[in-house]
Amino acid sequence: MSRLSAITETQSTIRVRGARVHNLQNIDLEIPRGKFVVVTGVSGSGKSSLAFDTLFAEGQRRYLETLSSQTRTYLDQMQRADVDEIEGLPPTLSVEQHVGQIHPRSTLATTTGIHEFLRLLYARAGTAHCPQCRRELSQQSPQAIVDAILELEAGRKAMILAPLVRGKKGQHKDLFEKICREGFVRARVDGEIVDAGSPPPLKKSQAHDIDVVIDRIVVKDGLRARLQESVNLALRQGQGSCVICHETPAAEGTRPNGGSGWQDRLYSSRFACPSCQLSFAEIEPRTFSFNSPYGACSTCEGLGLVDGAQASGGRAGRKRGRGQPALEPAEADCVAVASVCPDCKGARLAPIGREVTVAGVSLPQLLALSVADAESAIGLLCDHLSGQPAATGLLAGSIWKDLNSFTPAARLVAERVLPEIHQRLRFLREVGVHYLSLDRPTQTLSGGEFQRARIAGCLGGGLIGVCYILDEPTIGLHARDTERLLQSLVALRDQGNSLIVVEHDREVMLRADYLIDLGPGAGREGGRVMAVGTPADVSRDPQSLTGRYLQANGVLPDRVASAGKTGAGNGSRTEFPSGILSLSAVTSRNLQEVSATFPLGQLTCVTGVSGSGKSTLVMETLVPKLRAVLAARPMGRPGAAATRSPRTDDRWPGILTGADQIDRLVEVDQSPLGRNARSNPATVSGLWDEIRKLYARTRDARVRGFRAARFSFNAAGGRCEECRGQGTRRVAMQFLPDIEVVCPTCRGARFNRQTLQIKFRGKSVADVLEMRIDEAVGFFHNFAGLQQKLQTFVDVGLGYLALGQSATTLSGGEVQRIKLASELGRSVQGRSVYVLDEPTTGLHPADIERLLDLFQKLTAAGHTVIVVEHQLDVIARSDWVIDLGPEGGAEGGHLVGMGTPADIAAQPASHTGRALRSFLGS
Repeated sequence: MSRLSAITETQSTIRVRGARVHNLQNIDLEIPRGKFVVVTGVSGSGKSSLAFDTLFAEGQRRYLETLSSQTRTYLDQMQRADVDEIEGLPPTLSVEQHVGQIHPRSTLATTTGIHEFLRLLYARAGTAHCPQCRRELSQQSPQAIVDAILELEAGRKAMILAPLVRGKKGQHKDLFEKICREGFVRARVDGEIVDAGSPPPLKKSQAHDIDVVIDRIVVKDGLRARLQESVNLALRQGQGSCVICHETPAAEGTRPNGGSGWQDRLYSSRFACPSCQLSFAEIEPRTFSFNSPYGACSTCEGLGLVDGAQASGGRAGRKRGRGQPALEPAEADCVAVASVCPDCKGARLAPIGREVTVAGVSLPQLLALSVADAESAIGLLCDHLSGQPAATGLLAGSIWKDLNSFTPAARLVAERVLPEIHQRLRFLREVGVHYLSLDRPTQTLSGGEFQRARIAGCLGGGLIGVCYILDEPTIGLHARDTERLLQSLVALRDQGNSLIVVEHDREVMLRADYLIDLGPGAGREGGRVMAVGTPADVSRDPQSLTGRYLQANGVLPDRVASAGKTGAGNGSRTEFPSGILSLSAVTSRNLQEVSATFPLGQLTCVTGVSGSGKSTLVMETLVPKLRAVLAARPMGRPGAAATRSPRTDDRWPGILTGADQIDRLVEVDQSPLGRNARSNPATVSGLWDEIRKLYARTRDARVRGFRAARFSFNAAGGRCEECRGQGTRRVAMQFLPDIEVVCPTCRGARFNRQTLQIKFRGKSVADVLEMRIDEAVGFFHNFAGLQQKLQTFVDVGLGYLALGQSATTLSGGEVQRIKLASELGRSVQGRSVYVLDEPTTGLHPADIERLLDLFQKLTAAGHTVIVVEHQLDVIARSDWVIDLGPEGGAEGGHLVGMGTPADIAAQPASHTGRALRSFLGS
């Protein structure tokens, strides 16, 4: 092969040789570039290890190596992936589900970059109004500023300052040199008067305020001419603004440094209110940033919310750590609940930022719109500015109030910025989050919503030649919306990018250009390439489990043929032998007086398109109401009447009945585990506590006086102190990424020599941590409590995991099933309600069948399972379905249908029903 042809081949493919990250079995792969590639396989088969921990990590590492060594010291660098060679890898960008902490100020608009364009629009094309009288701000003449100074009491000292820097980081050496060159002697730096020729050293990483001192005076007659000259000079130096720092009675005899007893008055030749005698600094993009102290509301600091204690002047509630008892009912009533900021009313901005309008609409008003409404409004304004006559009639009914407010300069800015905003809003609609408001906090988005918002941001970025790596973008997406998401992914590919998507959705796999199936099992049994090629190629491969599901349309229809044949499709079925939970008149968020029935002892699936109100009904209404009822019961009396009645609590609008039949609530949501290197299945589930006690009861441990705490790698005494119980040590490499090496003292065992000498059935505690869960079932066969918990892990398909496997190596599906297994392993009496939010996240169709079998066991034991889910396999196998819609946001929140899967499939107005009919082949 010639060198030219080799280069051409490398440019058209990503060649991976000898990948061994986590459970990957030294695999070789050739992945086509510029294509839509899907990586699939059972949970734990190595999909994330290949896509994120190998390809993305190596792409990021290569990019960071191009930066200067000084810059790299400020960045978290990734370790070199355990792979022999990767060729042809373009720059990589990861679009994952958010599993870490999200900044509380982050919103949908900031996440997608729309807020940056809106800030620019309002700063350059907006009309400012006085926060007090709402009049439009006008220019303040130098003569008016001089008159205001002369109105000060005679004999008062004053300084005329020109503001040069406000809240900007740096040492500003060039600025001080410029001040001296222009003949000024003094400056005020962060409130202190300094010699401009020898200023104090400023911290480069700290924000500073710098003013130049134009003149210092004592107020008296005959100063008008001098003041006129000084004010004009200050306005020129301060870009239209000047500051008068004057003495107050409390400052007599103190130095004129603007400190205590000295008062600043800001004057502007651009923004002033004559009626209220107020002046404002120049409107800038940061005026509209709630992440900046210059734009954020001072009361809530840009959060839009204050806690109950802050609002009432009290002390905030104390957080409770792990292991602390739950709140008593009386104490729970006193816990501070976040409320809307009384000053900004949730707008997050300072007063002046809330009073700037574009065509009569303020920024908070525009951000409060849903994506769909904002796209429509911005589109109409674009058409109006471009002179399209069709927009004239539609504008009359829109939010825009003052279309004549655009000056020629403002019109030029708006014509450049508005199309960028409109395009990004269109991308958000196309990825299926049209129902979300632009000011929606990112913390409240589901993992799927957050990831699709990031996809829209990538589309708006317009990058080409990039390799985007995505983690299950269909999470939380109804089957109706999958096609629109696929169109967005194809558009991203057609821009000239490569897409590598970790996904299990059948429709996504069938639309892929190239499919990579990993397996055959999970953990040590996975990590091998089972099949590659087009979806048709993989479906014909006899070794591919995914191929068989592609041919059979997921879970076979005969598995659901017997799913509830009764019911009228409108919830008229009344035969519920185990009783019901009932919610009525629910009006939270967009729910429209919804009433729903949850049969006890059965599997209920709550469905509907994105934004229809599923999570609001279940996670934000049913769960907190039921939790409050259970918490209010007298201690030790399951099923007893509550001492108070939270069923109609105003915090969760609606009425709950039937809770007296429930003894326990188990909520398994999408929140992550304590995902650090010390967390593992044994510690999270409580298994390790019992194993430690077992080792402490051995003869050798009792002779040496070892207690259970001795066998904890999180506490001093029994652990290896060289690595502090982690088994590895991190070695700082300064300008290179830190590396982890096996601890030379314990050789990865985590414990010291004396602790490792204690054996149970020939195994040390370190050996048990390395043991697979399915092996541990046999090892602890005559310990009923341990065996029950371990068997639960096997039942949910996690038998391949090691007991001590670090949580940082687990996939999203594995994390959620660990939480479920931990709850199922507890010995409890009475009837439980299990509530799960999209439990099929990260699961292959084979894993979903195993999960459904587990749900069947729970309902057979008399427990109730309620899931919020879009996955058609789960919906079709449910006993009862509650379908909300018909659309998302303001067009949703209605009960479309309630009954068996067959009932919902017969509903003509139900999007879920249409998808079920297609899935069942009826």
